[in-house]
Amino acid sequence: MAIKIEDIQSPINAEMKKFEQSFKKAMKSNVMLLDNIMGYIVKKKGKQIRPILVLLSAGLVGEIQEPTYRGAALIELLHTATLVHDDVVDDSHYRRGFFSVNALWKNKIAVLVGDYLLSRGMLLAIDNGDFDLLKIVSRAVREIIEGELLQSEKARRLDITEEIYFEIIRQKTATLIASCCGVGASSAGAPKDVVENMHLFGEKTGIAFQIKDDLFDYGDVSIGKPRGIDIKEKKMTLPLIYALSKASKSEKRKIIYIIKKQSDKPDKVKEVIDFVKRNGGIEYATEVMHRYVKEAREIVAPFPKSEYKTSLDMLITFVIERKK
Repeated sequence: MAIKIEDIQSPINAEMKKFEQSFKKAMKSNVMLLDNIMGYIVKKKGKQIRPILVLLSAGLVGEIQEPTYRGAALIELLHTATLVHDDVVDDSHYRRGFFSVNALWKNKIAVLVGDYLLSRGMLLAIDNGDFDLLKIVSRAVREIIEGELLQSEKARRLDITEEIYFEIIRQKTATLIASCCGVGASSAGAPKDVVENMHLFGEKTGIAFQIKDDLFDYGDVSIGKPRGIDIKEKKMTLPLIYALSKASKSEKRKIIYIIKKQSDKPDKVKEVIDFVKRNGGIEYATEVMHRYVKEAREIVAPFPKSEYKTSLDMLITFVIERKK
């Protein structure tokens, strides 16, 4: 039976309601236009995996306290800011089936909204003296930006090695999930080594999450995102990087040429997908994903049995078994 977010969230249902109140309060503004946009953003919230991770991590290592709610709001403010800015950069007009902020209010306002969300997050932490939490989250902001720029730099030449790939996804995807777990542990008053271990747990879970996302590109439309989107966007993902490392020089040149010049043609995208499957890219990426999951589970294994630990274990399973 498939795991649902509701199952994972069950030990913290009451706490999530309290978080949502805290988050809405943090989003309030006296400027009517800004308040309207904040209301629109709050209404179209997603699965809320990040605040769930903050609260479960705090519960695992200690007690969920007031700083935990602020930490979860800080993470969500940062995450929302990055999504708003991403939609401007990508010229995307939809987010989770809704119009994006830039689609409704244009780029200038969307950029300012993203900046406002970042400033609200920083002030929330500073006004309450949550400097340890702010330090963890500020590191995540820096790494997200570095990861985006590293990917842009390498994408022009399509020369991403496995080592660079892992650095990019660690910074772009895993660092925010890692900061959720680090913030949760820190907000509960955990010692430094426990905070670092929980941060590492989040990082490994985040890397597994991204590899699973990569694998969707080679599956059927029925199990998630449409096939070949990463190839069309010239993104070098783990299955493709591995397959290229096993190919002859001539075959590698051919595949790189298709990605650079012909990725808009469905038959050529299919050729790349078939190449990756033929050269063991899917099996290799799946094996690596399971390795990261195993390492993440080993980090939380020493903690006493609790409903929070059970939910975190369920969340890891959800990451690798999800259908989208």
